[in-house]
Amino acid sequence: MHLIFASYENNKNNINSDNMKLDDYNFAGKKAIVRVDFNVPLDENGNITDDTRIRGALPTLEKILKDGGSLIIMSHMGKPKGKVNPKFSLLQIKDAVAKALGHDVIFAPDCANAAEAAANLKPGEVLLLENLRFYPEEEGKPVGIDKEDPAYDAAKKEMKERQKEFAKTLASYADVYVNDAFGTAHRKHASTAVIADYFKQEDKMLGYLMEKEVTAVDKILSDIKRPFTAIMGGSKVSTKIGIIENLMDKVDNLILCGGMTYTFAKAQGGKVGVSICEDDKLDLARDIIKKAKEKGVNLVLGVDCVAADSFSNDAKTQVCSVMDIPEGWEGLDAGPKTRELFANAIKGAKTILWNGPAGVFEFDNFTAGSRAIADAIVDATNNGAFSLVGGGDSVACVNKFGLADQVSYVSTGGGALLEAIEGKVLPGIAAVKG
Repeated sequence: MHLIFASYENNKNNINSDNMKLDDYNFAGKKAIVRVDFNVPLDENGNITDDTRIRGALPTLEKILKDGGSLIIMSHMGKPKGKVNPKFSLLQIKDAVAKALGHDVIFAPDCANAAEAAANLKPGEVLLLENLRFYPEEEGKPVGIDKEDPAYDAAKKEMKERQKEFAKTLASYADVYVNDAFGTAHRKHASTAVIADYFKQEDKMLGYLMEKEVTAVDKILSDIKRPFTAIMGGSKVSTKIGIIENLMDKVDNLILCGGMTYTFAKAQGGKVGVSICEDDKLDLARDIIKKAKEKGVNLVLGVDCVAADSFSNDAKTQVCSVMDIPEGWEGLDAGPKTRELFANAIKGAKTILWNGPAGVFEFDNFTAGSRAIADAIVDATNNGAFSLVGGGDSVACVNKFGLADQVSYVSTGGGALLEAIEGKVLPGIAAVKG
């Protein structure tokens, strides 16, 4: 397996074999800076609507405090584009983090000017840094200059130097670095990859959540129990093509659902009304159908849908063939025949990967398709299958249905999980591996 880092094949049974493990490290008297992914969803009043990511990081954070270490937590939130924006301030989640940890949390309002606050930390104390992305150096991308501008390359080079200084500043706060942010492991940002250069090999490590994520992906792609069923949803086939192609050599059943259903229907001559459809990807859809046949993969596509006369929970609906959706109507969920097809492809599986819903599950009247998938996965899991649910919408689905604790593993990673499944190196892990 080469998806995480180049040397993985030599140590696939021990993802951190050349590095200090969290369990083996004594944090007593040490300051640990931990990159977490606390990019949690907030409502209009700044209240957390899903704390999965905070709960996922707790074992790592608690280990450090229990050892007698002091804890510096850093994360991003949203996309403030390198500018201070109260809407994305981590101050909004300080109390929730304190409650989850059972410890008071000190807040540093400027992540790049927190040296004094960090130096004053005593064992057992917790410091939460303000949003890393309030600084453009975190992402390392030039701001306010177009890629076509002749000066772009010089600006990019300058920003990379500034990124190193930013990472060096963050590193100066602590004795040890822990990366427990799988959700951002695919980004070569200051806090996820560059910072690791400023710590000795024995003083940087993966957190428990990161280890669990990598192990779960390994189980899906390298320790396959068959039959293997993958469910890929989402609105666009173009955003999932790399994953689909990588999975085509591994799966027995491949379910493609959600908005991409209508691109495949139109590619086969169907009428899809005003359903979401990538007209420039019809040849790609036909090519995927052809490849599945050549490789002996059972490709499961929707045959009917719940169509609506508007994009609304209260829209009028009708069940119709995906090949014959009336003008002015759009498919918003999988129909009853499709749900049965999906459930049958999942039922007997021993390895299951789910990324992407079957419909607009945010609307209560269009949850049936996603619910059918979730229920089938739970049944298969109860019968001994290993099931991995990943990607923001799929996680939101199982949480909405109250089924998160009835699947084998729920991944906190969105883009990171997808890139891992595609077979890409994840910089956040490679940086710690050295």
